[in-house]
Amino acid sequence: MKKNNLKVLRIDKNKTLFNYEKKVLIKDLILNIKLGYYDFEKEKPQKVKFGVEVNYKDKKPTNDKDLKSIVNYSKLVKLIKKLVKNKHYNFLETLAEDVFDELFKDRRIDKISLQIEKLEIMKDCSSVGIQISKKRSNDKF
Repeated sequence: MKKNNLKVLRIDKNKTLFNYEKKVLIKDLILNIKLGYYDFEKEKPQKVKFGVEVNYKDKKPTNDKDLKSIVNYSKLVKLIKKLVKNKHYNFLETLAEDVFDELFKDRRIDKISLQIEKLEIMKDCSSVGIQISKKRSNDKF
C-alpha cells in the first residue's frame, strides 16, 4: 500500500489574499479663487475648474460602517477649498504643488492626477490650464 503524501495547508485568516487599487474621482469642481501672474488677474477672483483623480491601495475591502476605511472625496474637496480660500497663487503649477502636498499627507494615496483650468481668462477658449500627475516614490532616502 502506498503512503499518502498530501499535506494539509492552513490558511492564515489574518493575511489578505487580495490587494485593492482604488480611485477617487472629483470632476468639475469650480471655485472662485485668487489666481494669476498679471495685474488684471490680481484684481478679483476668477473661476477655476479642478479635476482630480486620486489612486490609493488597500489590503482590505471597504468597511461600510467606517468612514476612515476609504479616501473620502468630501474631505479632499474641503482640503482644496481650504488651500485656496485666502491665498493668491501666481501660477497653476504652484497651486498644483500645494494640492499635491496636502493630499499626499494621507499615506494610502499612491498617485494623484490633477487638472486645473482657468475658465474666463481667454476669449477664444472655453478654458486654459494644466494637467500634472505625481506618484509617490517607493525609494527610501
